[in-house]
Amino acid sequence: MLDLGEIRKEIDGIDKQLVELFEQRMKLTKEVAEYKIQTGKKVLDTDRERAKLEAVTSLVKNKENIHAIDDLFSQIMANSRKGQYQLLEAMGQTLRQPYEAIDEIKKDGVKIVYQGIPGAYTQEAACNFFGEDSDNYGVPTWRDVMEDVKSGKVDYGVLPIENSTTGSVVGVYDLLQEYNNYIIAETYVNIDHVLVGLPGADINNVTTVYSHPQGIMQCDRFLNTHKEWQRIHQANTAMAAKMLLSENDKTHVAISSKKAAKIYGLEVLKTGIADLSNNTTKFVIITNSRKFLKNANKTSIVFETANEAGTLYNLLSHIIYNGLNMYKIESRPSESKQWDYKFFVDFEGNIDDPRVMNALRGIEEEAKSIKLLGNY
Repeated sequence: MLDLGEIRKEIDGIDKQLVELFEQRMKLTKEVAEYKIQTGKKVLDTDRERAKLEAVTSLVKNKENIHAIDDLFSQIMANSRKGQYQLLEAMGQTLRQPYEAIDEIKKDGVKIVYQGIPGAYTQEAACNFFGEDSDNYGVPTWRDVMEDVKSGKVDYGVLPIENSTTGSVVGVYDLLQEYNNYIIAETYVNIDHVLVGLPGADINNVTTVYSHPQGIMQCDRFLNTHKEWQRIHQANTAMAAKMLLSENDKTHVAISSKKAAKIYGLEVLKTGIADLSNNTTKFVIITNSRKFLKNANKTSIVFETANEAGTLYNLLSHIIYNGLNMYKIESRPSESKQWDYKFFVDFEGNIDDPRVMNALRGIEEEAKSIKLLGNY
């Protein structure tokens, strides 16, 4: 039996040969890329790669190594494609649509739309970002926000995108893909839910509680101590609070903010009802033009891929290959084909960073579809 040191020395020698041969291969693939640029051929040739994998696996003598060889050459060809995408971008063969880079977001003299009514957390997000005296108004639905932004009726819209307790607001994700509006910024609001009722209401006599579905989920532990209460969903927490006035029933209460309680003259019956004390919601600021801050450092995209082994891994590898950190991934069913999925991904980087453009180029070339949702 060989000494372990001798075995490792032999492995080191083989690794040296592998590196030399790999660099030779990458030099040749660069020449392939240059040829494809001149002839207009696409980088990804699935038929060629499939034939190549069949050819190299047929050379394997030890059948136990077939899967490893298939995986190895799949990665070699993937890295080759990534190098070719970088060359295409460097030579100006970009797929990027034009956009306007701005120094700052204009906050004076602009009009903002949010979903809900005064006292809604979304209005609070709008005021936090644009100022308490900003010109803002509410609409009934998230789609209405998107429509008003799309039409140019307003400069900006504000939408909830994620809560630290209950996760993503999936309906907003779907609308971001559907509309050609773009995320230009994000802001955070601490969600301090309280139980509110008409003046003189007694928590011991409550029969019904109103709130937004997220508000009810975020106060699940408290509500489970009152399982006899009927839970009724409303479009948002402020609307739930306002409904108490029209009903004028002291056995009905709502989960809302203290601000909403003050606006509608309601009494705070109980504080600290949220499951988590540090409950926070992230909101996105959207606009209808392709504007991005020059100092933006987060990129949001949505792409769709076939439900096949390795496809998601291969697409995300473009982010890893370019040295970018992925912050989040969210999956949603595809509308085009059953059991296919679209993926919403946030990762670091500015759209003017070559690493970001290389990653986007690779995903765009290999995904069924891709859309840039914003750089902020």
